[in-house]
Amino acid sequence: MGNCHTVGPNEALVVSGGCCGSDYKQYVFGGWAWAWWCISDTQRISLEIMTLQPRCEDVETAEGVALTVTGVAQVKIMTEKELLAVACEQFLGKNVVDIKNVVLQTLEGHLRSILGTLTVEQIYQDRDQFAKLVREVAAPDVGRMGIEILSFTIKDVYDKVDYLSSLGKTQTAVVQRDADIGVAEAERDAGIREAECKKEMLDVKFMADTKIADSKRAFELQKSAFSEEVNVKTAEAQLAYELQGAREQQKIRQEEIEIEVVQRKKQIAVEAQEILRTDKELISTVRCPAEAEAHRIQQIAEGEKVKQVLLAQAEAEKIRKIGEAEAAVIEAMGKAEAERMKLKAEAYQKYGDAAKMALVLEALPQIAAKIAAPLTKVDEIVVLSGDNSKVTSEVNRLLAELPASVHALTGVDLSKIPLIKNVTGAQV
Repeated sequence: MGNCHTVGPNEALVVSGGCCGSDYKQYVFGGWAWAWWCISDTQRISLEIMTLQPRCEDVETAEGVALTVTGVAQVKIMTEKELLAVACEQFLGKNVVDIKNVVLQTLEGHLRSILGTLTVEQIYQDRDQFAKLVREVAAPDVGRMGIEILSFTIKDVYDKVDYLSSLGKTQTAVVQRDADIGVAEAERDAGIREAECKKEMLDVKFMADTKIADSKRAFELQKSAFSEEVNVKTAEAQLAYELQGAREQQKIRQEEIEIEVVQRKKQIAVEAQEILRTDKELISTVRCPAEAEAHRIQQIAEGEKVKQVLLAQAEAEKIRKIGEAEAAVIEAMGKAEAERMKLKAEAYQKYGDAAKMALVLEALPQIAAKIAAPLTKVDEIVVLSGDNSKVTSEVNRLLAELPASVHALTGVDLSKIPLIKNVTGAQV
């Protein structure tokens, strides 16, 4: 028995061996194949694109200038049966890195050999031709390996002696010189051509301005004629319009006056009705209530008048009664006071000087209190005197003058009373 093997489009499947020692080989890509157990062998090889970067350092050109060139190549194993068989014979069992190394060495060898046959200018200035030449020379050799060169380009070219930069400077100077000359010649030609164009433009402009002026003058004349005619027609139309407008305004005003007259008549009628309504309303709401209120106020006023009269009579009677009672009280008090005074006078007359003296003695404390009343407001009295005998003499003098002061105030002579006389004499 055996197995069914499948393979994608990016791989190739090689089935070798078979029954009875067959040397038949089957190459399949993007499909399937049958392999017998124990007597068939299956191997795979990649058909994907391989990117190579061949590099040749310090390779002398035909002029002996050492250059370093780097290229980029895209290669893959070809799928034609015969070429695929060749590739399988040489690379089957190897990995992609080994295949890349073999193809890279081949490309670098051809690149080195072609560099020795070309000049620096040919290599640097025409890289596409150089890459094409390398591809054409290397293609047969790698093709015999079953490898196809899909593309080959020169990535970089440089040297270590500044040959390329010097070449570029020379070429740049030549190009700059030619460019300056070309610019100067172009500016000269442009100036000449510009002057000629300006002259032609001015000539054409003058002719055009002349024609424009003639056309403008004719246009203005025609426009004036048209404007005059239009103004006349416009004035006539405006006058007719104003006359018609005045007539219409007159009619409208007349209609408005008639409308105002009708409105005024209606307004007068309405106002008359309103006056009647107002009059009735005043009668019902103001006059009748006012008359009722006036009658009520009159009755209240009459009642109040009677009340005030009665109150006044009662007050007068009250005052009269109080006056009579007070008069009786005053009369009784007067009689009592008169009787008291009469009795006191009789007592004074009976006792004579002794009664008067008693009255004076009763009044002396009150007199002394009145005299000493201002001194109650004094907190402290200081007598400024250094002589004790003088203070004593002053006190004795005041006591000696006391009977004279009492006699002047009351008419009673205390010096005639024996007790007072002895006291005052002793004090003196």
